[in-house]
Amino acid sequence: MASSAELDTFLASVQHRAFKHAVWSLRDEEGALDAVQDAMLKLATRYGDRPAAELPLLFQRILHNVVLDAHRRRKVRNAWVSLASAFAPRSDHDEHEVLENLAAAHAEERPHWLPPHEHYEREQLLGLIEEEVARLPERQRQAFLLRYWEELDIAETAAVMGCSEGSVKTHCSRATQTLAAAMRRKGIRP
Repeated sequence: MASSAELDTFLASVQHRAFKHAVWSLRDEEGALDAVQDAMLKLATRYGDRPAAELPLLFQRILHNVVLDAHRRRKVRNAWVSLASAFAPRSDHDEHEVLENLAAAHAEERPHWLPPHEHYEREQLLGLIEEEVARLPERQRQAFLLRYWEELDIAETAAVMGCSEGSVKTHCSRATQTLAAAMRRKGIRP
């Protein structure tokens, strides 16, 4: 079993290489830093009791999985943000996020920044999205909403749903594929 000092020494020795690896893969320094910290935390909390010789391989596998998760999250967010970008105000002065704009739109009868025809189109699109999310199987809908609307990580989502992290990934993947296919069938492209 690796001692606390051996674990600290190992993590200190790989932090710079791991960061570079994550930056090259994610092309985002902040995301890379998050990924490396997440991987180090997972190694220390879940595998800290393993022999020191196993740590390098375990860490690389964990880092690889964390980076893949970051790519998946980015891909899903980009698809939904690009789909929802039509909801954003046209003014350069308003820098609210898309979800804040949607919440504001529901709070008012018709947002002042949308002409009536765009408001109607947006409401139609929101209705279609809500219908498709409602049609998802319960577990897929739950995983999708927890991960991408509530922004819980995989472990938190698994804990909430009472299932494995692998099941969360599977449910989310199937949900996003189903929703994307449904939107394409309706002629809506991200």
